[in-house]
Amino acid sequence: MLNRKSLLDILITLFFFLVTPTPAISQPMAGSFRVMEYNVENLFDSDHDSLKMDTQFTPDGDYHWTHGRYWRKLNAISRSIVLASTDSLTLRLPDIIGLCEVENDSVLTALTRRSLLRGARYEYVMTASPDLRGIDVALLYQPMTFRCISHHPLRVDPLPSMRPTRDILYVKGETLYGDLHVYVVHAPSRSGGEKLTRPHRMAVMTRLLSSIDSLCCVETSPRIIVMGDFNDYSSDKSLRRLSAAGLVEVSAPGYLTASPDVRGTYRYQGVWGSLDHIFISSSLLPFFSRSHVSAPSELLEPDTRYGGMKPFRYMRGPIYNGGYSDHLPLVADFMFP
Repeated sequence: MLNRKSLLDILITLFFFLVTPTPAISQPMAGSFRVMEYNVENLFDSDHDSLKMDTQFTPDGDYHWTHGRYWRKLNAISRSIVLASTDSLTLRLPDIIGLCEVENDSVLTALTRRSLLRGARYEYVMTASPDLRGIDVALLYQPMTFRCISHHPLRVDPLPSMRPTRDILYVKGETLYGDLHVYVVHAPSRSGGEKLTRPHRMAVMTRLLSSIDSLCCVETSPRIIVMGDFNDYSSDKSLRRLSAAGLVEVSAPGYLTASPDVRGTYRYQGVWGSLDHIFISSSLLPFFSRSHVSAPSELLEPDTRYGGMKPFRYMRGPIYNGGYSDHLPLVADFMFP
């Protein structure tokens, strides 16, 4: 008898390899719109960019990042997006996906055109930031449900103590239910200490809120989605600024459907938490349906040090681990009349 994993593998195979005029097995309900945010953890190609500090992710680097290892990572990420979109063997892919930690245009082209995800027919836009390592953010979108009207990066001016960071990606898109304004954020990390690096993340919030304020000056009640890896928790000052500005965190407790075993998108020293968040404007709140951290068993591995489970990483430092990412995908569903 086939178990759930075997049946799911069959579904994924059918989805990606059968010739079919429809891009998904399960057609979305009328009025439904799905959003996903996912930090894919170091989705680098294996070529050295002379302008970036990416030598770790080359064949001769610390990670021994060969062409084969790169392609296995691409297929792992595409598979994880499908796994995160599957509920009781019903597949419902997101209409838009905000990605963090993608290196360049060639990586996104490979992900959308040559990986297992190619059958989904996603298009994408992304930033080209001054980040020293060369990582950026991107938005994948289904052209049939989200028509990209315009997009541009928002440059964050670094503080004297701060190295150049990722641009914020702004995208305006048209849906059947009205226009959406989408921001994808990957704020500076806590490396060096949370308190010391807090001003760096506050600088990102200042730039983000400046753009939102400008948008609200030219458009009445814009429908806004802000998502990404903020490298802060809901109670931290940077995210409280977003709430004070009238944005609602629909990935916060009270909105989020959580499993008793998985209470966040990230696990640090045995404690679950969420550095990934989705905020929306109050004008979108009446259409919000639910949010959840997607944690199918295939995206988890045992935490041998602290007990329980943790995200199944692709690499553990320089050691190949065979998983997906150190973050789990975050999903929010909307239902429009």
